Amino acid sequence: MAQETVNLEQEVVLVEELGNVRVVTLNNPKQLNIISPKVVEPLAANLEKWEEDEKAKLVIIKGAGRAFSAGGDLKMFYNGRNSKDSCLEVVYRMYWLCNHIHTYKKTTIALAHGISMGGGASLMAPMKFSVVTEKTVFSTPEASIGFHTDCGFSYMLSRLPGRLGEYLGLTGARLNGRELVAAGLATHFVPLEKLPELEKHLLSLNTGDEAAVGSAIKEFSTDVQIDEESILKKQSIIDECFSKDSVADIISSFETEAGKEGNGWIVPVLKGLKRSSPTGLKITLRSIREGRKQTLSECLKKEFRITINTLRARISGDVYEGIRALTIDKDNSPKWDPSTLENVEDEQVNLVFEPFEEDFELKVSENEQDRWDGKYEDSAYCHQ
Repeated sequence: MAQETVNLEQEVVLVEELGNVRVVTLNNPKQLNIISPKVVEPLAANLEKWEEDEKAKLVIIKGAGRAFSAGGDLKMFYNGRNSKDSCLEVVYRMYWLCNHIHTYKKTTIALAHGISMGGGASLMAPMKFSVVTEKTVFSTPEASIGFHTDCGFSYMLSRLPGRLGEYLGLTGARLNGRELVAAGLATHFVPLEKLPELEKHLLSLNTGDEAAVGSAIKEFSTDVQIDEESILKKQSIIDECFSKDSVADIISSFETEAGKEGNGWIVPVLKGLKRSSPTGLKITLRSIREGRKQTLSECLKKEFRITINTLRARISGDVYEGIRALTIDKDNSPKWDPSTLENVEDEQVNLVFEPFEEDFELKVSENEQDRWDGKYEDSAYCHQ
């Protein structure tokens, strides 16, 4: 059994090779294990190596501290706002990695204790087995800061029951561990106190056999019962309101429902929607709706375009204003531009969805023989 030598002070991704099991620990707890180039590059390199290594049978990903991963490094994006495409490389690598996580050939497990949001949740939800606890918190809050539902979530959210995907994407509503299992975004609920024992048991099994691994996790898991107040109990209202054609119509319908007895839960959700970036909301709704008819690779290519165009502020600088208000000045008073849904024209939204020239698209292959091709190093961006 070999373990790589690591410097705990510097390494934000720790890798252990234990028999046939490979354990990845996201190791930046002070920053809630945010996703940065220091995370994406070693994770991609190791996943490729292990998929081709006959000795590697099972891959486990977990987070150190109180978070699995809080998602992308917002300050990294903000600090690069005045330098053209300063974050393009990490964005490209992340979307390329998302494709391989979804399609990975070995058995994968996420032990997603704690905060698991946005791009961070893209390291949880696509796994063959995703284990959550009573401390797990999930959300996709990107629209609220002028961004969009990314890292494969226009694909995943669009496949949830009814209009739950639109609801989660537009409102950034949080789901707990039990709700994640009930909604189909996680496979097992394991009480936090049992998580170390489960991990130890998986290591002792030393196998990637799906049936054996699934049976082992089931031994430690409990059936989920969701509270009556859970958003998952409001499916009929969500389906009614979030099936409307536009964001404005959704809000209007939601307002009507808020006036009915017993619907007080809608009021704070509405406030959040109305505080969110109008541009972010419109882009997010369209992306999730398109995702229903798109393959995984089509969704990732689309999301890559939207992300790059958003970071280039092609139609709005809202993402930088949203990050400023949330994490830089922390005044929570963003000044959106445009400031209303009515002023975000469909023709403008179209611009962020426009395909790039072929050489500058995200390269993800659906062919088995060349599935690891298309790396950033081989892209037109790297050779500009």
